[in-house]
Amino acid sequence: MSDDIPDVGEDVVGVLTARIEAHLGTSMDHLKAVVTDDPAANPYVTDIVKWHGLLLDAQAVLDRAEDDLLAALETQPSEVDDPTMDLAHRVNAAVTARDGRALVVRWLLDPDAPGKKGLATERLARLRSRTGPAVQTSPARRPAGVPAPAVARVGRALR
Repeated sequence: MSDDIPDVGEDVVGVLTARIEAHLGTSMDHLKAVVTDDPAANPYVTDIVKWHGLLLDAQAVLDRAEDDLLAALETQPSEVDDPTMDLAHRVNAAVTARDGRALVVRWLLDPDAPGKKGLATERLARLRSRTGPAVQTSPARRPAGVPAPAVARVGRALR
């Protein structure tokens, strides 16, 4: 896959949406409908739809931040005040979030991307097959008649 993420001013979301549709041979609307009907049917498509949605969200945040910054800059004299600088930082953060999500979408679409072949692929496949958490998330139950550890008894006695 070529490194043709658009430069500033081009439509990152539009380009990646077109790539997804070309790669999977169907429209995003159809993919969203398929994932909504059965998210577990195809984890690959589910991941792409999920990250595309996150990309759309990030682009919307960026658009709002840019609009707010432009409005603030139009009212500024020659020097930029602190609230306007905060808006500029918000735009930078939104660009970073959008670009990060775009990179994930690109990675998902690239079959030759690092981490998609060999041992890494096998490990990822094993992780995907799990239905529950990797580690126990709740305390183990003691069988009836087994006393609590001494530390627990002491802690209760101090309360």
